[in-house]
This record gives sequence, structure tokens and C-alpha cells, in this order.
Amino acid sequence: MKAYLDLVDHVLENGYRRENRTGTDTIMYFGYHYKINLQDGFPLLTTKKVFFKSVIRELLWYLSGDTHIRDLRQYTKIWDSWTSEEKNWDVGRMYGYQWVNWEKYIEDPATGQFKRTFVNQIQEVIDEIKYNPNSRRLVVTAWNPAVLDEVALPSCHSFFVFNVTNGKLNCHLTQRSGDIALGIPFNVSCYAMLTQMIAQETGLELGEFSHYINDAHIYVDHVDGLREQLKREPKKLPTLEIASKPFWDLTFDDFAIKNYEHDPAIKFPVAV
Repeated sequence: MKAYLDLVDHVLENGYRRENRTGTDTIMYFGYHYKINLQDGFPLLTTKKVFFKSVIRELLWYLSGDTHIRDLRQYTKIWDSWTSEEKNWDVGRMYGYQWVNWEKYIEDPATGQFKRTFVNQIQEVIDEIKYNPNSRRLVVTAWNPAVLDEVALPSCHSFFVFNVTNGKLNCHLTQRSGDIALGIPFNVSCYAMLTQMIAQETGLELGEFSHYINDAHIYVDHVDGLREQLKREPKKLPTLEIASKPFWDLTFDDFAIKNYEHDPAIKFPVAV
């Protein structure tokens, strides 16, 4: 995927080295934006192997609203570095919880007491697309300042907006922080997959995926692996097939990646 390689090259050539909370320095570039035409294929990196089954598991975990990774970690260890058995494998009210369980308090006029209810932002976006596709309010946010001190990791990909133009569904993701070697490949595939799921649910074609990364960074111990990737030639993108089922009924077995040709995997250490 050329757009990804362009990102890597740009940060390596124009970024600034800086310290951060992990103890491993990064090369950082502030404010990088690119677009991908989802009609060209599913944006899964071909210059290294990406374990797409983990992408599916992670997205379905987000959509479940679960704050625990007990079930998720049977299939992927992505989140093990940020929680533990001692913490009951709980990561707090982040990402998916905020997507589908945003807490809202409504006053009962009879008693003056407040009742806690929940907003499913994903369902609200789906409904709005169906009945008001020209809306400029097709927004989902995972950034809740009230819970930042309790979550395992404040949401990195924190705000996304959908748009319908000429019968095509577009998605724009704003990401406050992006680990280019490890995180971004998963993030791009995750949101492209979500966009395709919602497009299928609402009867739309696929449009563009637009991505703005505030702090786009490369850890210094990832540089060699990424330079190796830059030497590799991108292959034709695969396609994603999704079973024809209602959005909330989709399960792991309903997704299939087809014609995925890729170079060997590259291992990168995780900075916590």
C-alpha cells in the first residue's frame, strides 16, 4: 500500500527525535494526512504480513463494548501489555465501551433523580445514514476526558466521522497518536472494515478512507524494520468479503479476506 510507505518515508525524512513516556525515543511528525480509495481494494499491508484474524477479533471486541480482554486474548495478545490477570484483564471504559455505551444521565422530573442511560453511537450513525444521509453529524468519539485516569491507555484513534457522497460511504479518522510500525496497519484495516460493514448495512458503495494522525511516530528500534519495508514493492490489495447479515449479527466467521499476497512478517518490539 503506497500511502503507508509514503507515510513511513515522510516521517523518517522529516520527523524529529523526541523522548516520551515509554523510555524508547521516537521520530515524530506532527499532523500527517492521507486518503485511500476503498474501491481499489481492502487496505491490508502487502509489504509485510498483517494477521487479519486479529483485526477482525479486535473490531468485534470494540463493537461488543466489553472492557475486558479475557475472551479477546484467546485469539490475540495485542492488549496484554496494557493490563494483567491481577487487573482482571480489564482495560477500562475506552474505545468500544465509549462507542456503544457512552454514558448519559437523564433527570426524572417527578423525583429530581438522575438515571444513567447509554448511547450507542454506532447505531445512531447507522440510523442517521439511513434516514438523513446528508447529515454532518455522523460522528463517533472514544475520547472521554472523565475516564482518562482509569483506562489502560487513552484512546489513540479517538474520533471518526462518516460522510455520504454520490451513494458512497466515506470515513475520516482523526488519531491523536499513531505507532506507525505496529498500530497504524491495524487501525487502517479496522476502520476500513467498519466502513464496509456500515456501507453494507445502509446499502451504500465504498468511498474513501481519510486519515489524519496528529503525532505520527516511529520508535527508534523500529527504524531498521521499516527501512526494510520501504525496499519492498506493494502488491495488489486483497478484497474483504462480509456475509449478508444484519450489522449486529455479524460474527468472526462472517468475514473472509481474499487474494491476500504479502511479503514476510516483520517483528517489532512493543513500547509500553
